[in-house]
Amino acid sequence: MLTRVPRGTKDVLPSESYKWQYVENMFREVCKNFGYREIRTPVFEHTELFERGVGETTDVVQKEMYTFEDRGGRSITLKPEGTAPTARSFIENKLYAQPQPTKLFYIIPVLRYERPQKGRLREHHQFGVEVFGSKNPAIDVEVISIVLTLYKRLGVEDIELHINSVGCPECRKEYNKILKEYLTKKVDYLCDTCKTRFDKNPMRIIDCKNKKCQEQLQDVPLMIDHLCDDCNNHFDKVKQYLEALKIDFVVDPKIVRGLDYYTKTAFEFISTEIGAQSTVCGGGRYDGLVEEIGGPSTPGVGFGMGIERLLLTLENKGIEIPKEKGLDVFFVTIGEKAEKEAFRLLYDLRQNGISADKDFLDRSVRAQFKFSNKINAKYTVVIGDDELDKGVVTLRNMETGKEEEIKINDLVNILKMK
Repeated sequence: MLTRVPRGTKDVLPSESYKWQYVENMFREVCKNFGYREIRTPVFEHTELFERGVGETTDVVQKEMYTFEDRGGRSITLKPEGTAPTARSFIENKLYAQPQPTKLFYIIPVLRYERPQKGRLREHHQFGVEVFGSKNPAIDVEVISIVLTLYKRLGVEDIELHINSVGCPECRKEYNKILKEYLTKKVDYLCDTCKTRFDKNPMRIIDCKNKKCQEQLQDVPLMIDHLCDDCNNHFDKVKQYLEALKIDFVVDPKIVRGLDYYTKTAFEFISTEIGAQSTVCGGGRYDGLVEEIGGPSTPGVGFGMGIERLLLTLENKGIEIPKEKGLDVFFVTIGEKAEKEAFRLLYDLRQNGISADKDFLDRSVRAQFKFSNKINAKYTVVIGDDELDKGVVTLRNMETGKEEEIKINDLVNILKMK
């Protein structure tokens, strides 16, 4: 047990971490293009933040949170999602007093106690974007277009956008009456989780993945058919802005999303490449969240995207992520004096921004050359007693095999020019 990771977690080794760095850098670049700035929030928060923000009836709060009591007797929860902590920071740091809208992005670990599956572990990682301060439906589409821009730059073209409107508190009141009237005849046939949702949040029943529940909900009344004028107009404008950008979409009336804070726009990006659960990104508008957790009335919209799922999508589509370049220089040394001089030169090269390394295992000269080739070094610098007596080193281009003799004092400047 001591030398095995906990179930639902995974090490990212150097042989894979370059892929993570590539997509993270791409995400940062896209966000910068759109005018979004990075925020970093703690890995744990007060439990009440998620109970109030995410919703007590959600699977996240009821079943999946890692919650514990700290030594001060406070209930603490490891971060199960990124939106509520970002909203908390928006309030606490009075970002609402700055020019609006506030456009933020983050790259975070997310911890949920759930059944591990392909692309979704108990500790997984997310890209996220949150915008506070604008009710304009154009900002909904801007957020959606960030996802599409990232996918496009990564070479993914056939991800499907599904959208819906989940209404607002006003039109949901009337809709929930209609929905409960319908569900009253079905509730005895629903799963235990859905039975608990019947009183507090009947709309979440539509989102249930239980096959028996879905069979009972074939003709369930849908929120999209009961929107108030404001929500209906907002949704129409979202569709118009999507059409203006020539972004294809599918209106999917059964998208509810798993968190209680969503209002109006809800969206998902769907891929059939990674198994049964095909949602690779989800998000939407949450105009009541900031106020719900103690801030001023502030509209918001955002998304969360699983990094593991994104990498799986790229892998299954055969999209190659560029591999890391090898070292610029590897030193091959012959003799103790040469080894010490190589160590000094190694430091000088690194101080000048040149990636370099040397042997630290007392390998033979032949083994040092083999290792240099194995790590894909661009150049090998050979130093022995003969070279030291002449004040030179031998520089070998590992691709062409060409060698040249260079004065030791000129090595740094010559390599900087190559």
